[in-house]
Amino acid sequence: MAREVRLVGEKGEQLGVMPIDQAREMARKRNLDLVEVAATSVPPVCRLLDYGKFKYEQAKKEREVRKSQKVSLLREVRLRPRIDNHDFEAKTRLVKKLLDGGDKVKVSVMFRGREITHPEMGWRLLQRMIESLKGVASLERQPAMDGARMVMVLSPAPAQKAKSGKDEGSQDAKNQNP
Repeated sequence: MAREVRLVGEKGEQLGVMPIDQAREMARKRNLDLVEVAATSVPPVCRLLDYGKFKYEQAKKEREVRKSQKVSLLREVRLRPRIDNHDFEAKTRLVKKLLDGGDKVKVSVMFRGREITHPEMGWRLLQRMIESLKGVASLERQPAMDGARMVMVLSPAPAQKAKSGKDEGSQDAKNQNP
């Protein structure tokens, strides 16, 4: 007894139920491949298609999906409790740049030696960082002690995430100048 399959054509049209040998012959005549698409149905469903072209199209779609996805990284910026104003401003600019790039930023204040007895210095420093990045960043994790470090995590603000690239940033700069 010949096994029967339900055959679907190139463009999705139903060709009916037929013996598998007849389906193979039809595929050979049309210079296509016979591909089983639903093995568990009764009778199994097979489709006529160019399998090489199908695999190429699938790979192309996957590349497009990967291209549109942005992997959000967790970057770290380290500070010391006795940082000078200019150095603090430079670190703040670095954090802003990383956030504009779409990454999350872990800001940590490292305490050495007797500095650990004054965690309020680190707390004030991190609060100052939050204030200076208002509108650019949203606080994801509150400042907290982690061993000899005080750590907080910032993520791009929802308005920042909507920006897609450098084009809009240059448009914003043009709009601000009268």
